[in-house]
Amino acid sequence: MNAFFKQYERPDGGESPQKPTLIETAAFTACSKPPEIRREEVIRVTEAELVEAAENSGKKRKKKPVDPVKAQKRERISSVWSKVSQPLALLIAILIAAAAVTFVVKFVDRRFFKPVDSSDPTPITVEIPKGSGASAIAKILYEAGGEGQKGLINNKSVFKVYVDFLGKSSGLKAGTYVLSRNMSIKQIVDIICTGNPPRATVKFTISEGMTVEAVARRLVEKGVLKEEARFLELCTDAKSFAGKYWFVKNIVDEGREGRTYMLEGYLFPDTYEVYEDATEEEVITKMLDRFNEIYTRRYVERAEEIGLTMDQVVILASMIEKEAKTFDFTKVSAVFHLRLEGGMTLNSDATLGYILKSSGMEFSQEELDSDSPYNTYKYAGLPAGPISNPGAAAIEAALFPNEAYMEEGYLYFCLTDSHTGSLIFAKTAEEHAANVEKYRPYWN
Repeated sequence: MNAFFKQYERPDGGESPQKPTLIETAAFTACSKPPEIRREEVIRVTEAELVEAAENSGKKRKKKPVDPVKAQKRERISSVWSKVSQPLALLIAILIAAAAVTFVVKFVDRRFFKPVDSSDPTPITVEIPKGSGASAIAKILYEAGGEGQKGLINNKSVFKVYVDFLGKSSGLKAGTYVLSRNMSIKQIVDIICTGNPPRATVKFTISEGMTVEAVARRLVEKGVLKEEARFLELCTDAKSFAGKYWFVKNIVDEGREGRTYMLEGYLFPDTYEVYEDATEEEVITKMLDRFNEIYTRRYVERAEEIGLTMDQVVILASMIEKEAKTFDFTKVSAVFHLRLEGGMTLNSDATLGYILKSSGMEFSQEELDSDSPYNTYKYAGLPAGPISNPGAAAIEAALFPNEAYMEEGYLYFCLTDSHTGSLIFAKTAEEHAANVEKYRPYWN
């Protein structure tokens, strides 16, 4: 495309009012096709220009003016945060610690301080003796349920720490308490600190060789029982104790014919202490518990070794207890063992005296002929049942007879002195008859 340039001139230097005169016209190219530029060059140039433009822009950028109001506000916020941040962090830490402590406290309370069994209100009587400290009381409470059963507290150490921490150790009082597994440690401690006078008790002693009937009389004499009838009834039947004691169950199941008292021989001789208002069942249970402690597994195994049942051992021991003093127990045992092995009658005055209720040593022919399973003059073997309640020494002697006397074959014995109770032994009937004749005058 072409363009034209025209030049005019005014006459008189432009002062004249005449029309200007065209003096020259010129033509020139106003637009032509632009040269072709490659894409790579455009990009390269553009990137370079952008970098340069950015640098120049940074150099030329001017800082915005600071708003003094906003700056002051930011300073106040910063100042407040610096003051609040540390206390806030401490508060958060305290809250976290408190939550952790609360969790631990609740866990410990649930695990150790809550009732052993909140659904079990069964009353359990515990006796806290005088002078018992916190540790002793904790043990009593922990074991109050009996062997294999839950007690009244979950942990002995926790109980002691609890009463020590609260300063109640010195306030725990002796006495008899009726508690239950649905009580918390706090409830139990409060009750024991309140105190309860101990129940009145009474002591009595059962001597070795006493019979069931003699035991009943002793209990009435000591004021433990008001009368003998119920006690003798329980000792005769014994079924109410068969569920707890295996040896009583054996006796009841066997039901030896002609036996007077099923529990004769098992009321172990010892000194006992019971409540003044104890029942006949409670008194008998005490004695059977003691027998169960004394007749150990060692005795059971020894009885099996020599071919005897427990009941046979007790029967034999009851005879030994009545026939001799302790120093002659094993010798008398040897005589009885030898006679049993030989199929002989035992000829025990003590068994005849049991059915005749006599302590004499000489009997009429009619008495000797008494038809009773306890008459060892008439019937061979052991009597129908024990004739007394033997002690540990007599039981031991029944199980371990004097081996020397058994080897030498002693089959007889008789009393030499009623005051000392010493015996003399013989191997033959002739020797025995001579001894009886010699020592009869001293049997007063």
